[in-house]
Amino acid sequence: MSTTPDSRTALRICPLCEATCGLTLTIEGTRVAQARGDRDDVFSKGFICPKGASFGAADGDPDRLRTPLVRKDGELREATWEEAFDAVAAGLRPVAERHGPHAVGVVLGNPNVHTMAGALYPTVLLAGLGTRSLFTASTVDQMPKHVSSGLLFGDANAIPVPDLDRTDHLLLIGANPLESNGSLCTAPDFPGKLKALRTRGGTLTVIDPRRTRTARLADRHVAIRPGTDALLLAAMAHVLFEEGLTDLGELTPLVQGLDELAAAVSDFTPEAAAGACDVDASDIRALARELAAAPTAAVYGRIGSCTVPHGTLASWLVDVLNILTGNLDRPGGALFPQAATDRTPRPAGPGHGFRLGRWHSRVSRHPEAKGELPIAALAEEIDTATEEGEPVRALVVVAANPVLSTPDGDRLDKALGSLDFMVSVDPYLNETSRHAHVVLPPPPPSQSPHHDFAFNTLAVRNQVRYTPAAVPLEPGRMAETEILARLVLAATGMHGADPSAVDTLVIDQTLGKAVKEAHSPVHGRDPRELAGRLTGASGPERRLDMMLRLGPYGDGFGARPDGLTLAGLLDRPHGIDLGPLRPRLPQPLKTRSGLVELLPPPLADDLPRLRDALRRRPDGLVLVGRRHLRSNNSWMHNIPALTGGTNRCTLHIHPDDARRLGVVDGAPVRVKGAGGEVVAPAEVTDTVRRGVVSLPHGWGHDRPGTRLGHAAVEPGVNVNQLLDGSLLDPLSGTAVLNGVPIEVAPAGTTL
Repeated sequence: MSTTPDSRTALRICPLCEATCGLTLTIEGTRVAQARGDRDDVFSKGFICPKGASFGAADGDPDRLRTPLVRKDGELREATWEEAFDAVAAGLRPVAERHGPHAVGVVLGNPNVHTMAGALYPTVLLAGLGTRSLFTASTVDQMPKHVSSGLLFGDANAIPVPDLDRTDHLLLIGANPLESNGSLCTAPDFPGKLKALRTRGGTLTVIDPRRTRTARLADRHVAIRPGTDALLLAAMAHVLFEEGLTDLGELTPLVQGLDELAAAVSDFTPEAAAGACDVDASDIRALARELAAAPTAAVYGRIGSCTVPHGTLASWLVDVLNILTGNLDRPGGALFPQAATDRTPRPAGPGHGFRLGRWHSRVSRHPEAKGELPIAALAEEIDTATEEGEPVRALVVVAANPVLSTPDGDRLDKALGSLDFMVSVDPYLNETSRHAHVVLPPPPPSQSPHHDFAFNTLAVRNQVRYTPAAVPLEPGRMAETEILARLVLAATGMHGADPSAVDTLVIDQTLGKAVKEAHSPVHGRDPRELAGRLTGASGPERRLDMMLRLGPYGDGFGARPDGLTLAGLLDRPHGIDLGPLRPRLPQPLKTRSGLVELLPPPLADDLPRLRDALRRRPDGLVLVGRRHLRSNNSWMHNIPALTGGTNRCTLHIHPDDARRLGVVDGAPVRVKGAGGEVVAPAEVTDTVRRGVVSLPHGWGHDRPGTRLGHAAVEPGVNVNQLLDGSLLDPLSGTAVLNGVPIEVAPAGTTL
C-alpha cells in the first residue's frame, strides 16, 4: 500500500459490529484515508468486511455533530460544553427531586457495547440515579439468552458460545452470520470458519425460513415456519430421550433435573410439532440423531429465535440440546469464554442464583429481567398515568434510536415530545435525538481508544487487545469517556466536580472490595497502595489496568509477575492470544444448587404456553426481519458506501404469494400490521419460503428535524411501525419482531 509523505498508519479495533476485527488505518493529517485488515491481529488475522473497509467514511461523515446542541426557544442550537452540562444538571435534578428517581429513565442502545465509554460509565450512572426505569436494546435482541442463561447457570452473562474452530457439527437456528458477522458469538471471519468446518468434513445445518447466504452454504437447510423454533428444539429433545440418545458424559454430576426434563418434553413429539413447524417429523428426528451421532457438536441460536413469542424457551432449549448430547463445556461443543477483564474466578460452589420480576413496569406490569424493563413499554411508561407511581418524565438516552428500533415508533415519537427533559448522547441528530433538550456528541471512533469488554466474554478464542486513539482528539471535541463521566456528575447532584472523580470512585470501590475477597490475588492488601500502582494516561486506562491486573490472566498487582497489565498490553499492539476456549465448569455456575439447573420453575411454568402452540396453524402471511452485511441496525444508513446495491429496504415475497396477491416485482406494496402500515417496493424472490415476507430493520429515515442527509435520500420504511408493542415474550420482555401476522396488497388497493 502506497502512502503519501504526510501519511502514517495506526491500528484500531473495528467498533462497527460484534466481530471486533483489527484494522490498519492510513491516516493523512487527521483524516482516515483508508482501512484494511490487520494481518498481524492475533484474533482477526487480516479479515475485514465492507463495514470495516468503510471505517474512514463512517469516521468522517460530515453529518456527525461537532458541538453540543441545547434547546432554546424550542430549537436546538449549538452551545459550549459548559452550557450543555449546565442544562443537563438543571433539567434532570429537579425531575428526580420532585417526582422520585424512577421518573428519570435511562435508554441504552446497541452501540454502547461497542465503545469503552459505553461499557464503563452507564452502570455508574444507574447506581447514582437509583432508577428502576432502565430500557435497553437487549429487549429487542438478546434478552432471552440472558434470562435462559441466568436460570440455567445462575448468571445472566454466562453465555456459552460454539467452538467454531473445532466442532464437527454446527446447527444454527435463527442465525445468519454471513450477514451479521456473528452475534453473541464474537468471531472474526465467521464465513471462513464455516467453510473450514465443511473442508474438514464437518456438517453445517441451518434452520431458517429464508434461504440466506448462510443457508446456501449448509449441508441441510430446514425452512421452518417463523416463530416455532422452540417447538422444533423441544421435539428434538424429545427424540433424544425417546431413542436413548442422551449422553451427558462428564456433565452428569453437574446437572440436576434430567428426569423432570424428560417428562416435561414428553408431549413434544416430532409428529405433534411437525404441523406447527411445517417440518416433516422424519426431518426433526434426523436433526436430533445427527446431533447425537456427531463426535462433537454445537447448537447456536440467535435473533431469529430470540425475537419470537417463545424466545426464552428457544434460547433455553439450545443449551438443553448441547447438554443432553454432552457438548456443553467441551472442546468442539459450546464453551464459556474467559475474558481478560473478568474478575478473578471465585471457587466453584453455590451462588445467589438468578431472579426475575423483582419489580414490574408501572402500566402493563411487565416483570423486570436483568434489571431492565421492556423497551417496547417505554412509550406507555411516558404517556400513561396510573396510580402506580410517577410516569417517566425525563430520559437519558445513550447511543440509542428507539423511535426506529422498537415497536410503534409513532407513539414513542409523540411520547418523547411530551417529556419534561431529555438528554441524548449521540453523534447524529436522528429520529430520537431530535427530541432532546441537550445533545452531547461523542467524537469519531478514530479519536477514541478501544477495548472490547463485553464481546471478549463471548469470543470464540480467548485473547486481549487494546488500541489507543488513532487520531488526537480534535480541538473543541470532548472524549466520550469524559462526556459520560460529566453526565454522571450532572445527573447525580455533583455537577462541576472533576470528571476524574468518577473513575477514582470506581477504582476505590473495586479495590476496596477485592482486598476483602479471600480468592482475590490482592486479598489483605492496602487498596490505596494498589491504586498507586495503576498505570495509564487517563482514568479509563487506569480502570482497564486495574481490571486486567485483577483478572484471570492478570499480574495480581505483582502476585503473578508474568501476568497481564496495561503496560504489557501496550507493548503488544496486535494483541495477546490467550489460547482456545477451555472447559470451565463448575466454576462459572452461580445457581443456588451450584449445579446446572436443567428445568428451572419459570421455564417449566411457561411450557404449557408452548404446548398450546402445537395446535396453531397460521393461515395468513407472517413477517420476519433481515440483516445486510453492510448494515448494523439503524447506525449506518448515512454512509453512501454502505447503502445501495442489495442493501435496500424492499419487501421479500415468494413468487407464489406474489401471484396470488397480484404483487409485481419492483412495484410498491402496502404492508399492514397491528401497529400501522407502510409502503415498500416488492422484491419477488424464492429465497423466502411461502407464507413469509421479509423487511429489513433500521430503516425509516423520513422524519423531519433530523440531520441525516444521505439516509433521507432513500429513507426506506420502519418495519417496527407494523407492530403495536403488545406482543412480548413474557419471561424476558423481549418484543416479538418475527413471525407476526401481517397483510400485503399492491399499493392503491384496500386492506
